[in-house]
Amino acid sequence: MIIPIVVAFAAGLVGSVYQALKPPPPKICGSQNGPPLTLGRVKLNDGRHLAHREFGVPKEKAQHKIILSHGYNDSRHMHLAASQELMEKHNACIILHDRAGYGESDPYPSRSTKIEALDIEELTDKLELGKFYMFIGSTPRSFPDSSFRELLVAFHSTDFSKTVI
Repeated sequence: MIIPIVVAFAAGLVGSVYQALKPPPPKICGSQNGPPLTLGRVKLNDGRHLAHREFGVPKEKAQHKIILSHGYNDSRHMHLAASQELMEKHNACIILHDRAGYGESDPYPSRSTKIEALDIEELTDKLELGKFYMFIGSTPRSFPDSSFRELLVAFHSTDFSKTVI
């Protein structure tokens, strides 16, 4: 008689502990119950969105277009030492983006460095930056940055219009 009561109590206790420890469902930015969007997002061909921020002169008027890729512990909100006046003086536009799963960009659980490189390439195409832009990785030897450099060399081996730093 006491064994079924103990088993039922233990099952209830395990269920309560599971409910207490289970993480809440993710809240994707821009979704119905998620946080609001604060800046621009670009829809990629596979349906995901990448968030980005422009700094400096508008990209349509900029002579120097720079894609700045953040490291693993940063986001598009990283601090830039360049002032707005400096950007206007040099007629430059810096575009910072959130990688998949960072900030307001949609998550992509099976991402790889190759996918991240293709995301950067697609972002530049969707933003219509043209043939001439610079790419700067903020973290030395970051895998996604290195993968993007390799992608540029493979795709544009005879076209040196895209500058990689």
